[in-house]
Amino acid sequence: MADEKVLEAQRWVNRTYSSVTGYSPCAENGLTGWGTMRALTMGLQHELGISPVVAAFGPTTLSRLEALGPLHVSWAENANIARILKHALFCKGYWGGYYDTGEIEPATGDAIGEMKFQMGLPIDTTVQARIFKCILNMDSYVRTAGGSDAVRQVQQWLNGRYWQKSAYSIGPCDGNYSRDVQKALMVALQYEMGIAAPNGNFGEGTQTALRRHTVEQGASGVIVQLFSAACVFNSPLPGGATAEFTDVFGPELASWVREFQEFSLLEQSGGDYRTWCQLLVSMGDPGRPVSGSDTRFEITPARARWLVDEKYEVVGRYLYDPPTSTLDKEIKPGELDTLFAAGLKVFPIFQANARTLGDFTTMEGYSHGALAHDLAREYGFNWGTVIYFAVDYDATQAEIDSAIVPYFQGVAAALDQRGGRYRHGVYGSRNVCANVSERTGAKYSFVSGMSWGFSGNLGYPLPANWSFNQIQEISVTNGADSFDLDRDAVSGRDRASSSVNQPAKQYDGFMAGIEDLYGLAVQYGKGDPNQLVMEFVRHDAYGGLDWAYLIGSYDKDFVAYAEARGMAVPKQFVDPFTGAHLGAEHLLATANGVFNHPPSDNRRSVNSGDIAGWGGDLITLYADWRDALDVYPNGREFVNENMASLDAQTTFGYSDFIEDADGYLIAQACLAGQDIVTAFRERYENSSGARRFTSFWESRFIGNADDAGYATHNVLTAERSPITEARLGLITRRGIATLPAMLPYSELEQFELGFLDVLRGRVNGES
Repeated sequence: MADEKVLEAQRWVNRTYSSVTGYSPCAENGLTGWGTMRALTMGLQHELGISPVVAAFGPTTLSRLEALGPLHVSWAENANIARILKHALFCKGYWGGYYDTGEIEPATGDAIGEMKFQMGLPIDTTVQARIFKCILNMDSYVRTAGGSDAVRQVQQWLNGRYWQKSAYSIGPCDGNYSRDVQKALMVALQYEMGIAAPNGNFGEGTQTALRRHTVEQGASGVIVQLFSAACVFNSPLPGGATAEFTDVFGPELASWVREFQEFSLLEQSGGDYRTWCQLLVSMGDPGRPVSGSDTRFEITPARARWLVDEKYEVVGRYLYDPPTSTLDKEIKPGELDTLFAAGLKVFPIFQANARTLGDFTTMEGYSHGALAHDLAREYGFNWGTVIYFAVDYDATQAEIDSAIVPYFQGVAAALDQRGGRYRHGVYGSRNVCANVSERTGAKYSFVSGMSWGFSGNLGYPLPANWSFNQIQEISVTNGADSFDLDRDAVSGRDRASSSVNQPAKQYDGFMAGIEDLYGLAVQYGKGDPNQLVMEFVRHDAYGGLDWAYLIGSYDKDFVAYAEARGMAVPKQFVDPFTGAHLGAEHLLATANGVFNHPPSDNRRSVNSGDIAGWGGDLITLYADWRDALDVYPNGREFVNENMASLDAQTTFGYSDFIEDADGYLIAQACLAGQDIVTAFRERYENSSGARRFTSFWESRFIGNADDAGYATHNVLTAERSPITEARLGLITRRGIATLPAMLPYSELEQFELGFLDVLRGRVNGES
């Protein structure tokens, strides 16, 4: 909406300076913006005797203003400078006084005091040259959309402490971490560490100084403040953890740092040099050990041996080289066999120019997605492989919005229309990766971290779904051979390819869905991603009020968030070990119950977590038995013949028992610190899956038959909410009037012994 005061400023500055050499008029539309501020800056330059004027507030403008001395209330040496000041304050959102008077009024001074307060500076009504410069820019000094109070607190502190330092530029206080804020932090660090000429660059002098300024728990002072400021700027972490601005390295900050280090794949060693680097620049410490790489050069057997000797495990290689290219960078015939024979894994990259804005359109994305799919099929890449599509330049936010996101929407559409065999990932700056992942569903991010000066890397945290972070380019000399290699940090999210031409399995599709869902849960940024995955998968079948009462409700906002991004997880998959068809909803409801209500140290007691899994199935099996009492008067005989049987039709079938055991074990893995994707893979992709019942027996009951017996009896008879209500509902809804506690103990005991027979039989059968 047009503002009359802004329109007056625009008309006045154009009318007053239209004939000045170099002046560029601003639009007269009543809308504040850079055009208006630059026009006022050019008017100020003319009043200061600068010719020709330019649309930038540079060092000459600043020095001429400083020569005037601080402006103050009643200052009237140059009427137009006073008017420019008032007009600029209006455009900035402050009441600056009556613009037609040629002096600085008390109202002008009040506006200056208010602005200084918001900037974090000492409050007075004086207009120093540096303050005038701030009035003539578009920085905000109040929290704006998307900003946080924690970031704003740091911004104000930095301004208040360093605003009079020559290398420091007063920054915004809008609560948003940005390139300018990151540079301000770097300049402040350089001052405190004694750098001779602070400039905000991450040079050798700064790196050397950081090595001398390790901070540990218990430390205090201004360096700790700056360290915690960097932590605030990198918050929240994917799990939702946020750091607080503080001058004491206490337990809370230490906990955040450990989580940050785990996310960034750093050793947990306090505020050491590598942690400083990772907080400050996108490449982190470029010399740190890494296990990943990418290159345009063919990996020959000799190069593969060199990579293995140097502890590399993963190599990124190109699917395609445009016809106009002379780099010859695509994967060569037989090269994948060479990589796999050496024990190396590979991840595919697609790049067709991708170096200018004009390379990115929706149609180009669709064409490239189709071509990448066809090439990946020719190479034999397996179902579910992620292909990284490149954005190999410093795309601005406006370019991301107008071209990069539509390009990736085209890529995704092409891959989906070819059956969804492959998923798209993104290579680019942190900002590119975050936007493309959030808005187009890119599964993983390959971050161009070594381009630390990119505007898309300064002022942006590491994307939650990062898989590879390119941190350093090296030249390799291996005898007479030489080639270039980019060194990549590896998060482990993308497992990369260790084979090709493997047939797709139903489990692969389910696992891909879990991976995608976990990625969205991390991006969501609220709550525990493991729990969100469990809740999403179970919410349709196990999300009613009874389940909310038993184990807790689910996050409806996350469900809406995920569904709006096209998220769906198959409701069934084939167990790789038994061939049984497992129900994802029941499996994850079981896991969710145990995750929210883990067993107590007293394994004889039971809780809601048990009822969500094996205990609830045992209760419904009791109802099955009472229905079949005429055929099976003995409960032990009934259970032995009908529980976990491939042939019998009961509510505690073979798949149910697997789901109960696996759900329990997956929850335990997550409670121990694993992410749910890793927990699933370890359960279904290595030998541990063949011992599921043994693992369940040993974990839930400590391998003790007496403990298992008491727990079984308590599931059926204990009187404690919500177990009592759940048992009553599960039994009476079947029309069964006789509850377990109503039976003579000798009769109920037979049923309980039957359950222990089946469980221990499965355990012994696995041994």
